[in-house]
Amino acid sequence: MTELPALITALTTMFIIIDPPGLAPVFIALTQGMTPAQRRAIAVRACVVSAVLMIVFLFLGEAVLGFIGISMDAFRIAGGILLFLTALDMLFQRRQARREDSAAEGQAEHHDDPSVFPLALPLIVGPGAITTIILLAGQAEGAADFGAIAGVLMTVLLIVFLAFLAAPSIERALGKTGLNIVTRVLGMLLAALAVQFVLDGLRGFGIGG
Repeated sequence: MTELPALITALTTMFIIIDPPGLAPVFIALTQGMTPAQRRAIAVRACVVSAVLMIVFLFLGEAVLGFIGISMDAFRIAGGILLFLTALDMLFQRRQARREDSAAEGQAEHHDDPSVFPLALPLIVGPGAITTIILLAGQAEGAADFGAIAGVLMTVLLIVFLAFLAAPSIERALGKTGLNIVTRVLGMLLAALAVQFVLDGLRGFGIGG
């Protein structure tokens, strides 16, 4: 995992799952009418809460699986299938529609501070992100690997934070069509990565390997 290709794959996977460009317009909707200072504060809180959640799943996720008797190979297969379904949602734009629905719900219930819900959970640290973090943790072989994965997670969160700060500019630059194109391209990449997770899980059971 500490090798550069593995780290790049992990970073790419987490970037695609969380999709910072896709979160930008949702962040704008949730913080509509707020001052730049208020938006920055919400962006900081959302990313800090997300970081805590990610670290918890990174170090405790596999232990929870072991406690309930699920092997990592079985989880890789199940996780790959779930990620593939997420990729289909991205390709057909269903994912963004659900995000906007969650954003509207969160805005209605937590108008003053949407940083924890729905921004941190479930928009940033959603089921796909949690699944990917546990899968990455399953590939770690020591403290250095866990440190490298944590570094990848914090790097993606930094990108999310910068996307939040630059949300108005990103939306103007890409436009709705540009965001749709980016989402579909990322969906194709995620579909391929999901298939790879399933193949790795099958090989762990001695199938096709």
